[in-house]
Amino acid sequence: MSRIGKLPVNLPAGVTVNISSDNLVSVKGPLGELTRVVDKDINIEIKDNQVVITRPSESKRHKSMHGLYRALIANMVTGVSEGYKKELELVGVGYRAEAKGQQLEMSLGYSHDIIMMLPDEVKIETKTERRSNPIITLKSIDKQLIGHVAAKIRSLRPPEPYKGKGIKFVGEQLRRKAGKSASV
Repeated sequence: MSRIGKLPVNLPAGVTVNISSDNLVSVKGPLGELTRVVDKDINIEIKDNQVVITRPSESKRHKSMHGLYRALIANMVTGVSEGYKKELELVGVGYRAEAKGQQLEMSLGYSHDIIMMLPDEVKIETKTERRSNPIITLKSIDKQLIGHVAAKIRSLRPPEPYKGKGIKFVGEQLRRKAGKSASV
């Protein structure tokens, strides 16, 4: 059995899961609702306030989908009950970020400002304090979407290994390189 797939997904208080006949899983909680289509071969049942995922055979395809769909459903349950949060830090002189509704305006050392429209499911906050780097905070119930948006923002100016300038995740450890050594 898949080590991940055989674990049941516990449902916290206030979270309900509905499974339609065409394997459309709908998870509703206090923060919102998420839906996902699950492969028709994977069986999903609700027993004792837990979601149990089983597979029909031991084929490689079924084994891989077993763990995948269990993880996706667990992420949906966590998203609608607690939500997800990603923080990005802008490291560099003159780097700034400003949120205007669902629009993120960033100055990242290029000749122009970068304006990025974010999906409605992602909430954005920016924080700029004196003598500290600007922080961009993203919040959403969809783990896949927030990860994609955060990676897209980071790709605009990835951190470089010499001075560490660029956009990095808060808490991310960067591999730093030594610069040129002075000639004697």
